[in-house]
Amino acid sequence: MKVRENITANLPLAGICAKTNYHWYVVATVCIGAFMAALDGSIITVALPTITRQFHVTLSATAWVALAYLLTLTALLTVFGRIADLVGRRPLYTMGFGIFIVGSALCGAAQSLPFLIGARVLQAVGAVMLQANSVAIITAAVPSSVRGKAIGIQGSALAVGLSLGPAIGGLLISAFGWRSIFYVNVPVGLIGTTLAALILPLDQEKDQATRGVSFDYLGSLLLAVSIVSVILGLNQGNEKGFGSPYILSLFACGVLSSALFIWQEKRHRAPLVDLSLFKIPTLTWGNVSGSLSYALMYGILYIIPFYFEEVRKNPSSLSGLLTTPLPIGMMLLAPMAGRIADRLGSRIPTVAGMTLATLGGLSLLLLSSTEPLVWIIIALLIIGMGMGVFTPPNNSSVMGSSPRNRLGVTSGLLNMSRSLGQSFGIAFAFALYQGVVLAEGYSPLSAPARILLPGFHIAFAGVTALGLMAALISMFRGKVQPLADADREHTIEL
Repeated sequence: MKVRENITANLPLAGICAKTNYHWYVVATVCIGAFMAALDGSIITVALPTITRQFHVTLSATAWVALAYLLTLTALLTVFGRIADLVGRRPLYTMGFGIFIVGSALCGAAQSLPFLIGARVLQAVGAVMLQANSVAIITAAVPSSVRGKAIGIQGSALAVGLSLGPAIGGLLISAFGWRSIFYVNVPVGLIGTTLAALILPLDQEKDQATRGVSFDYLGSLLLAVSIVSVILGLNQGNEKGFGSPYILSLFACGVLSSALFIWQEKRHRAPLVDLSLFKIPTLTWGNVSGSLSYALMYGILYIIPFYFEEVRKNPSSLSGLLTTPLPIGMMLLAPMAGRIADRLGSRIPTVAGMTLATLGGLSLLLLSSTEPLVWIIIALLIIGMGMGVFTPPNNSSVMGSSPRNRLGVTSGLLNMSRSLGQSFGIAFAFALYQGVVLAEGYSPLSAPARILLPGFHIAFAGVTALGLMAALISMFRGKVQPLADADREHTIEL
């Protein structure tokens, strides 16, 4: 409590900060940003056909509305995580809300597709500032005894936004048009900005060792180039051909820039990513298993609607609703899993969670064109429940293994691994699915069910195998050293 008394004067609202449960006000504020970013990520999927007709462009061109956001998000997460360690997480988080609001308003006002794509990039910059700092803010403010629970609540906010996005988007588009899905972010963002400015604590543990040292601009550029090259290759591989010179050049560029990035980080006095962090087994393998888990989740989440519409002939509105059991299952169990991790550690819930998600994925291999919908709903619910049990303990173990003055960059790495997993899972699942269908001489949009079903089975098997790998990694990755024990003398008790 001595540390707390010394910093009370620096906290924004003395009345709230004096409360013994002040850290839960911090968690609630961070959850607003998590919910808004997740909602915006999922709500756009239902708007793409409408935007395509609005601007009279091809669907592949409209896909850049989503792709530009994803590429910006993934490329800059670690960069802004490092900036947060240097300048402070609270000001960067608050600024992120403001930029997200401006980007959202510009998206809604867009009169051309290029302008909309550019506004999405700006919107993604704001989202990066929110996502790169969210888990770090919670980790710094919440006592280690309830850190898992707090991160679980933040995970639930993400799941709620993800699950409500398609339904809310469909209603808004039907009632007010596609622009409304962007304008809805403005009032929510204003509330979040106000709360962040008033409630979030000032940072006490910035990275003082690198004061006066130039920022690692070259490392930032190399990291962005490597990530963008690989993601572009994965997303465009099916269209251009994975053996085409263009795709091979993208992958080669990704490998070369990654090697140069490692070389740059080893020689820079204040590297963007402290490579010594990867000497911490829990941090390294937690990021790997987390990335694989999101590849499983998003590979299934994005391909299952095609099964509903192309095999079952369900309308798109029903297909969107039928996918919601997965994020709902995650939302229901994430807070409980966080509390379990606080008591038992991370290994048991992470292994149990990914095993459950893997079993759910395996059950999808039994799907046919006449399978009862209730069976599919149960399978998706099981996958979501497994993700809910796995994600908070895994994130807590990664953040709990980080030095306190590297919380920002560790949070950025954690979020970047999630985005990479999402991108890879989607590209991997579609590559397997389309590869099987095209090998039979059919188009995925015109093939009969007997041709499509083997493609779905192979895709489900592929992403489920990634989930199995995540479960095995979680089992053997080592024990977490709690942050409060490793660095107790610097811990702020709130």
